[in-house]
Amino acid sequence: MTSHLTPPHPRRRTVVLAAAATAALAPITTLGAQAAHAAGAAPAFLHGVASGDPLPDGVLLWTRVTPTPEAVPGSGLGPATAVGWEVAEDKAFSRIVASGSVTATAASDHTVKADVRGLRPQTPYWYRFTADGTVSPAGRTLTAPAAGTSTPGIRFGVVSCANWESGYFSAYRHLAARTDLHAVLHLGDYIYEYQTGGYPEAKYVVRQHEPKNEIVSLSDYRTRHGKYKTDGDLQALHAAHPIVAIWDDHEFADNSWSDGAGNHTPGTEGDWAARAAAAKQAYFEWMPVRPSVAGTVYRRLQFGTLADLHLLDLRSFRSEQAKTGSGSVDDPERTITGRAQLDWLKSGLASSNATWKLVGTSVMISPVAFASLPAHLLKPLAHLLGLPEGGIAINTDQWDGYTDDRKELLGHLKDRNIKNTVFLTGDIHMAWANDVPVNMATYPGSGTAATEFVVTSVTSDNIDDMLHVAPHTLSVVAEGAIKAANWHVKWLDMDSHGYGVLDVTAERSQMDYYVVSDKRRQDASSSWARSYRTLNGSQKVERADRPVS
Repeated sequence: MTSHLTPPHPRRRTVVLAAAATAALAPITTLGAQAAHAAGAAPAFLHGVASGDPLPDGVLLWTRVTPTPEAVPGSGLGPATAVGWEVAEDKAFSRIVASGSVTATAASDHTVKADVRGLRPQTPYWYRFTADGTVSPAGRTLTAPAAGTSTPGIRFGVVSCANWESGYFSAYRHLAARTDLHAVLHLGDYIYEYQTGGYPEAKYVVRQHEPKNEIVSLSDYRTRHGKYKTDGDLQALHAAHPIVAIWDDHEFADNSWSDGAGNHTPGTEGDWAARAAAAKQAYFEWMPVRPSVAGTVYRRLQFGTLADLHLLDLRSFRSEQAKTGSGSVDDPERTITGRAQLDWLKSGLASSNATWKLVGTSVMISPVAFASLPAHLLKPLAHLLGLPEGGIAINTDQWDGYTDDRKELLGHLKDRNIKNTVFLTGDIHMAWANDVPVNMATYPGSGTAATEFVVTSVTSDNIDDMLHVAPHTLSVVAEGAIKAANWHVKWLDMDSHGYGVLDVTAERSQMDYYVVSDKRRQDASSSWARSYRTLNGSQKVERADRPVS
């Protein structure tokens, strides 16, 4: 990449089944662009533009160029093409402050990235790309506050679990339309790996995947990412805000772990290591994300002195999931983070001088269990029967299946007196607001180590979708049962789809939960549902009366 900087002129599926037992910067329309492209040989930008991982002095820019009509994602076809990029202080690009060029090739599926530096902190910028006279849609991005400086507040959109076949991405459209966000945090399951009609059933599919088969090869994963980025609402989201993303299992295969996945059959789907490597390569090609340690997504971003954002990779290093009800969830040899990542997280939390320690975790850390007993009975009985010490966990794919890592992390928070840790979570296709107890068996007496806000899915099926009933009918019973057995769960919504908006100030961190009217309609409306917050120093979740303005 060559660049020139000028001086600136004076910003889950498994759990759901168990529990049941626009934008001002909207890009050009994809169909219109494809038709125009097919009529000639000029390069085209059919997949929008994106920015991500904002720093005080820079941001990562992304696009994909289609140099010739046959050079579709995953094809391996198409010539090398020079792509220029520009960053400006204004939407009209009359004050360009940085520019450069990079070459798009078939080796990277004609995706390109520019890691731009030398920008001013907490400043909005506009960016665009060019290729052989073709100009991309423009995007807007925002750099982070300067290190060591205070800022009155930061605000993130928060999303997860967007299954193409389950519905439309109207949640993205509503977030794209907001002008008050510093970034959007995507907590995983940005794409889904299934064949068409695999999830949900074919008769409930709203729109079909491409390719139609389950994705296994590098070409497959590239094609699926490319299909997602033809969605107008997703393009609008990327064009409007920088994205901070981590992966979960469906970027690979359902219930993936370091050496395999629940939805992977070695005999017919090849070697897991090859499939995982293909999934990771396509992810880094198609997402505005900087690869971190050993090509994973765990990394740390800072937003002045107000917040540090610690982002986790809970798929690359984890042990295989335990069976539900098995006492092996307490085995200290089993891990969800891996030793190096857990040490990195503990060190970062202990050394942080930020008011808030935000942790992006793709799966829920709060315990959710049935068969809870008083501690003096539960521990010896669990030992005799080979059961989990914290009760029978609903979902061993989340931290409940790796209790030793959780115990070590929460003990670290308590022993080091680390305050204001907030876990931000997706995966479970439900919205939750939780205290994170130091010891579930003796909560609330044992106290809380942190708080957790869980956002529901953008489209992926939850209870009412799977049972094919009206929302908030049968789930009311399940919600009551979960809350009765888990006192630290302050609220949950098992039926809605939507997104969250996290507002962070020195005084509190507040999650506003929004729901969309109907995921099967492209024009779905959005409405506020609930708000929960945790006050500086309290370590407790409480309900807020209204969303932030």
